[in-house]
Amino acid sequence: MMHPEIIRFGIPLLFVAVFILHVIPAPGRKDYTGGTRTGAASLINTLPVFRRVYRRGRILSFLYELFVIGAIVSSLFLIARPYKTEKMKIGVQKRDIILCLDVSYSLYELNYELADYLEEVVTQLQGDRFGITIFNTSSVVFSPLTDDYSYVVTRLEELEEYFTLQKEYEEMIPPGDWITFETDEEWEAYYDLDNRLAYIEAGTLVNNHERGSSLIGEGLASALYSFPSLGDESRTRIIIFATDNADASRVQEIPDLAGASELCKKNDVTVFAIFPTEDAYFSDYTYSDYEGFKADLKAAVENTGGEFYVQSKDETVSSIVEDIRSHEAMAVDDIITEIRIDTPLPFMIALLICIAGSAIVLLFLKDK
Repeated sequence: MMHPEIIRFGIPLLFVAVFILHVIPAPGRKDYTGGTRTGAASLINTLPVFRRVYRRGRILSFLYELFVIGAIVSSLFLIARPYKTEKMKIGVQKRDIILCLDVSYSLYELNYELADYLEEVVTQLQGDRFGITIFNTSSVVFSPLTDDYSYVVTRLEELEEYFTLQKEYEEMIPPGDWITFETDEEWEAYYDLDNRLAYIEAGTLVNNHERGSSLIGEGLASALYSFPSLGDESRTRIIIFATDNADASRVQEIPDLAGASELCKKNDVTVFAIFPTEDAYFSDYTYSDYEGFKADLKAAVENTGGEFYVQSKDETVSSIVEDIRSHEAMAVDDIITEIRIDTPLPFMIALLICIAGSAIVLLFLKDK
């Protein structure tokens, strides 16, 4: 009962009232209230007809009283609001997924493959929200979390174009070379390419000369704080993090990679990292600590409960993404809640029976 106190107090009061009505005579009641007096009334009590009518009246009065009490009791139960509790599935726990890309030029091949394959993955999402952040010196929310998958696909296509331009730039100007061209057409092609690249890089290279590049920790932390309502536990939060972890910052990062990992762990955000194969970039830079970068990123990611992947001929981007999708951290649970359902029907039926019964008995009483 939603209001059990009505039953606890109402029924005892009812039976006290019934007891008083039966034991204590009504005020002003008299044995003789007028009419014709008769003698030898005791002889009437012995007549079979009188005894039959008297017995019938007593039974009908008892039934009438019983029906009235039943109607009052049923009403009390209805006022107390009987209910039952049921568990009901009200939805499925959804996911918020952010693709966080280190857009350093060393990663254009990995990033292109990842963006290209995720186009297909995004179109298969149902109810999940997907967002994109990119970073180098500074971070940019390239697509806020949204379930407008066509918009996300459009933004991924724009990133593919950007990574293609990065590739063209690397082929036009190999690392370490001076920018020199012999013809005006070559210079014109260079300026056109540089302007197209600047469309995105204007946001990811803020204060690049002072702060350096590839601020990995700040890039991951920016992706983390792109999630709205981090305290809300109704959604699973995932970051797919593509980086070579080749931090070239000239300032103290706030936070660094380890600190960003702790923040993700604290906020129940699982990070999956995709690391480039060694010959994709590091072979041209002998000073790079490939194994050290890999070990540090692996430790940071596993601290959040995620997985670390290295792109290779055997571990392609598509196979890595599919493995991420099958990871237990990507599983969703049904959202179950308990609801109260009113159950007045039994007491409503009882009330109707009692009202109908008392009306019928009353007709017989008047007809006796």
